[in-house]
Amino acid sequence: MFGSIERYAPAARILHWLVALLVLIVFPLGVVIDFVKEDVKLTFYLLHESFGFIVLWLMLARVAVRLIYPPPPHVPMPKLQQRVADTVHIGLYVALIVQPLSGFLATNAHGFPLSWFGLVDVWSPIGKSPDIAPILSVVHYVTGWTILILFCAHFGGVLYHHVIRRDETLGRML
Repeated sequence: MFGSIERYAPAARILHWLVALLVLIVFPLGVVIDFVKEDVKLTFYLLHESFGFIVLWLMLARVAVRLIYPPPPHVPMPKLQQRVADTVHIGLYVALIVQPLSGFLATNAHGFPLSWFGLVDVWSPIGKSPDIAPILSVVHYVTGWTILILFCAHFGGVLYHHVIRRDETLGRML
């Protein structure tokens, strides 16, 4: 199936798909929080924040894995496409670290320390800080929508390469 293509390291592939799955859980949870009934709102926050915290740590692991095992070279494509792909990947890495970090800090700044799945209280590095809480919340909100845009660009690129170009780009991550 994969022929002679160079694939991402196994750890990179596993982390990629775990983060993708979690983002597909965390993003919708975050979007609907404002629309759910009050009696379940705290459960939605708990799940959104807890899964988001996992995304943060998985992304930090992805950075470490990427430094240890650099990605394979691109399949043959024009330089502009390579630059776009690299820009989207870097954007996703940055956004997927900034997003959960800003959410975690915003929650802390609003005076609600994280209780990971209601099991473990996570140390609050900033504590209640009403002056910066709104700023962190805006960063979290804007970064969330940025991730959606970057995800669409990434997924569009995957479809383009797999369906139209019929090259082995997708196979590098499977």
